[in-house]
Amino acid sequence: MNGNIRENVAVKAARTFLPETLHNPELREELIAQFSSRLGAMKRVREALIKRQRDFAKNPPNNSAGAVLDGRDIGTIICPNADFKIFIDAEIEVRTNRRVKELLGRGVKAIHARILQELKERDALDKSRNIAPLVPAKDAFIIDTSAIDANSVFVIAMEFINSKSNL
Repeated sequence: MNGNIRENVAVKAARTFLPETLHNPELREELIAQFSSRLGAMKRVREALIKRQRDFAKNPPNNSAGAVLDGRDIGTIICPNADFKIFIDAEIEVRTNRRVKELLGRGVKAIHARILQELKERDALDKSRNIAPLVPAKDAFIIDTSAIDANSVFVIAMEFINSKSNL
């Protein structure tokens, strides 16, 4: 598929995306991860995604009181005025091990060296792109999850939110 067709398809997908789609396990597949950074770096795709993500944040589904958004540019580009910005990070080796475990748990073949290389390439691409580069927001609370589990991350995040809510 040539670049223009790929970009047009990605723009259409970003504009017509439905929240229910987030429950689709195929979104976590390796092919999606490989293409997401490349497609997200395309100006028209990025513009469509920004609009869609901002709309989602302002009008969460099911009349929810708020939304939690996950992404590499949420606090800097999508919602720079968010009440709470948390930047989750971990050492590359830890992230690789977690990704390999996730893939193997879903029955997908995963080679550690290949996953490590793909994560390094994606990080480099995301950090160096001109449009919405990967950087924590200046006012983000950074949690390094390298040595802690998901429950601990949740507790730390809630403590941060509660401390800011009481100001």
